[in-house]
Amino acid sequence: MDGISDVAVGVKRGSEELSMYNSPNSGMSSISDGASNGSDSKKQKVEEAPPSRVIHIRKLPLEASETEVIALGLPFGKVTNILTLKGKNQAFLEMGTEEAAVTMVNYYATVTPHVRNVPVFIQYSNHKELKTDASNQRTQAVLQAVSAVQSPSSDVQEVLAAASSPVLRIIIDNMFYPVTLDVLQQIFSKFGTVMKIITFTKNNQFQALLQFSDPANAQQAKLALDGQNIYNSCCTLRIDFSKLVNLNVKYNNDKSRDYTRPELPAGDGQPSLDHSVAAAFNKDSTSLLGKIPGALNPLSAAAAAAAAAGRVALAGQAGSSGVLLVSNLNEEMVTPQSLFTLFGVYGDVQRVKILYNKKDSALIQMSDSNQAQLAMSHLNGQKMYGKIIRVTLSKHQTVALPRDGLDDQGLTKDFANSPLHRFKKPGSKNFQNIFPPSATLHLSNVPQDVTEDDLRLLFSNAGGTVKAFKFFQDRKMALIQMSTVEEAIQALIDLHNYNMGGNQHLRVSFSKSTI
Repeated sequence: MDGISDVAVGVKRGSEELSMYNSPNSGMSSISDGASNGSDSKKQKVEEAPPSRVIHIRKLPLEASETEVIALGLPFGKVTNILTLKGKNQAFLEMGTEEAAVTMVNYYATVTPHVRNVPVFIQYSNHKELKTDASNQRTQAVLQAVSAVQSPSSDVQEVLAAASSPVLRIIIDNMFYPVTLDVLQQIFSKFGTVMKIITFTKNNQFQALLQFSDPANAQQAKLALDGQNIYNSCCTLRIDFSKLVNLNVKYNNDKSRDYTRPELPAGDGQPSLDHSVAAAFNKDSTSLLGKIPGALNPLSAAAAAAAAAGRVALAGQAGSSGVLLVSNLNEEMVTPQSLFTLFGVYGDVQRVKILYNKKDSALIQMSDSNQAQLAMSHLNGQKMYGKIIRVTLSKHQTVALPRDGLDDQGLTKDFANSPLHRFKKPGSKNFQNIFPPSATLHLSNVPQDVTEDDLRLLFSNAGGTVKAFKFFQDRKMALIQMSTVEEAIQALIDLHNYNMGGNQHLRVSFSKSTI
């Protein structure tokens, strides 16, 4: 909407089209629009009016304000005039263009509008415009309501919430498993009919707009799901109402979907939905939210998510084992300690066994299958000591320690009581800071007397090139950027828990930021 001067509010001037009378209840003029008034007792046969930019709204609750009426039209375009008929529970809203009015009426034909949780009825008026007397005493109050909506500094959301949008805006934090359009549809359809979904990436975050058939369902879904994790300790849903009340979906593919229009094309160069991916999720549909709305069961869902990303075969045991098989290791360089450090970024490693007869392979036991999934999804295909490692789920349920007195050349190590476990405290902040391997590393626990040059030298000596460096304000933390992800992996293995003197040990993890 543009300037406030475009909005005229107030009393209808006499016209042949309208029968007029003053309503003593409201102090405002009133119009009969050839439609039944607020009560159902006077049902009249009404011929549907042709499209007009004036909208007739019926059955408004008695206490409805002009602001709430304006909020019904606001998402569709500019509102240029309003007239409320308090005594008859009706109002007229004039939109800036006929096109905006048509969009509004079409939308509310499928999604019943509510004001103060009361369903209201919307149709075209017989009038092509509202001629009102701007000197009416209520003009100022309504103008203020409209200007509040127009002002970016005002709480636009609050005004729009009065109109109860059926569209939710969803942001996913800590997205360590792929979250697809189908996952969202399954989760949110527990609360009502999901009509449309559009997914996109904004500010390096996966976001979605999701439209229900009814604003009440959107409200329930927001209450139940906001702040919930889709999978254990990750993929956190952040949910708000969107300012939009209707989504325009042009293509049905893996980025957008209109479930009411299956005939839509997939779009130029856009992959249509991979049905094997959909099948992986459909197999798992009962577990995503469990049987109770809002209770998200992560385990088998995580297996399905990793499967959809092509990282796991959806076998019977997928998701049940906490043991990983890592192969194509550099057998000259790899040690149980180096595997403990790298895999420890994604979970608490309990035991590591480098295979005696096949030293380029190792078994790694994580503390649960969820952590095993997480480590596999992030580390499979990464380079460690110059070789691309392969990470899969093992058939083994545990890693056996060597029998007493048997020397296995230090190939098996038990880390069950290691003080270096990152995730032993429930609810630890480390759960929120799990990121894929990246060239930028996050450093913490940096001693006060350590300088940028000290850290640059330390990380260069680990065999890489430092491209950029930045201290945080308190200088206890920093970001350091290596030239490749492989160099960063190497630096993390070598320097996580490095003693910086005074028994202060450096903490190193992958960062989502760049410098």
